[in-house]
Amino acid sequence: MSPLPSHRKVTKAQQQTWASTPILFLSFLTLSITNIYPATAHKVQVSTDVGGTLHIEPNDNPRAGEPTQAWFALTRKGGTAIPLQQCNCQLAVYAEPHIPGEPALLEPSLTSVNAERYQGIPGAKITFPKPGIYQLELSGKPTPGANFQPFEFKFEVTVAGGTNKVNTQNAPDIKNDAVDGELKSLPLWAIALPILAALGIIFTAWQLTFRGNKNDAKPPDIE
Repeated sequence: MSPLPSHRKVTKAQQQTWASTPILFLSFLTLSITNIYPATAHKVQVSTDVGGTLHIEPNDNPRAGEPTQAWFALTRKGGTAIPLQQCNCQLAVYAEPHIPGEPALLEPSLTSVNAERYQGIPGAKITFPKPGIYQLELSGKPTPGANFQPFEFKFEVTVAGGTNKVNTQNAPDIKNDAVDGELKSLPLWAIALPILAALGIIFTAWQLTFRGNKNDAKPPDIE
């Protein structure tokens, strides 16, 4: 007489698969929720033998109408920092899109700032007039005695809507409705829906595990 197939083992394996599937799905769901919000990371570029890192307070997410501190970490090959006193630097701000050769929207003055591990690097206070995309163009030449090649960096910056009211009479229209819409606050349902879905997945996984434990407790039927 051939041995009966082990329904108990098959059922247990299926239950483990069912229980692991919601957990994997929940992991991907968590990553998706995290990606809804913009990641905050410094912008890095390289020009000739100079590397440039842009950071804008707060968290690289400037807001229109609010004074914003920006700084540029300049380094030569090998990681040696270039302070402002060694660089004849100019900063120009353009509203995107712009035509090459047109006057800059803003030309903020650069001052020496200390940020993170850098000392005396170029920095500027910038007030963006409207939400949208801007280009920050930083160019520089070495002062006498400094050793690096002339450079030019063009950083793209997205500006969100701010709370302060500013005079926008002379500010150019920034045609970027898509970006402005994405930067608005998420509606309540968009935040609650993933949370409810996650709770439902966890509850389903718990039910499958609970039923599996009850089935394991019953002796197998022997015909």
